Amino acid sequence: MTLKQRKPAGKALFITLLTAFLASGTAWVSSSQRAPAENTAADVLSIGGSVTEIVYALDQDHRLVARDTTSTYPEAANDLPDVGYMRALSAEGVLSVSPALILSEEGAGPPETIAALEAVAIPFVTIPDAYDADGVIAKVLAVGDALGVADKASVLAAGIEAQFDAVAAQIATDATAKKVMFILSTQGGRILAAGKGTSAAGIITMAGGVNAMQGFDGYKPVTDEAVVAAAPDVVLMMDRSGDHAVEDAELFAMPALLPTPAAENQSIVRMNGLYLLGFGPRTAQAVLDLNRALYGG
Repeated sequence: MTLKQRKPAGKALFITLLTAFLASGTAWVSSSQRAPAENTAADVLSIGGSVTEIVYALDQDHRLVARDTTSTYPEAANDLPDVGYMRALSAEGVLSVSPALILSEEGAGPPETIAALEAVAIPFVTIPDAYDADGVIAKVLAVGDALGVADKASVLAAGIEAQFDAVAAQIATDATAKKVMFILSTQGGRILAAGKGTSAAGIITMAGGVNAMQGFDGYKPVTDEAVVAAAPDVVLMMDRSGDHAVEDAELFAMPALLPTPAAENQSIVRMNGLYLLGFGPRTAQAVLDLNRALYGG
């Protein structure tokens, strides 16, 4: 496992953070002295829901000093201090929990915050994402390596691989795979959908479906015409509450969805976001649950 290199912060920011860091009285290890395979750091900050799940699955949760907002499973993780959303971290918030090691999913930021943290020599290990079974296995092994528990990670990875194999044998599909459209948001009356290269597209494919939106990468707003042309058989969404919630009747009354097979059959699947899209230790079961929701069984 190699540490991701980033450009250093500006001089003024570096001096400010270094002063705050030294005042905390914490002794930090420079990146040149680190050996991730032997890391025994007791104060670990975990950023990203799947990374936190893996830390718990490796029985290393006693080393956690804090987590980010996306880290909501297992329930015990919610008792840890929360340093904020992984894509909108502040250096001050992270420094306040005095981590000796930061483990993070790809995409943490903003870049200036990460650069500022590395300027004060906090070990920062980025765990790569890939949206398939091999990606989950690689993620587990990477976290284990960073924590210095490679043997435990190998055992966990082998168990997860066996789960994926067992699920693959149980996957059912119709003669024609269902077209599934993942909707991230409908705020402002605009549908924000998942295209290629997303965790949503990955889980849909693994569950025996076809991602209905193929013309773009990432999560993007789509036109009514594009949704009608995609003709999804099923809508897939995260199970949300509050401002992000939308009732089935309201959803299927939207002009973009009204003419689709999904609306005609009132076909929608809602699942917990971290469980569905996290690509962590529970993903094999999530694949099976989604497959059963799509095809029965």
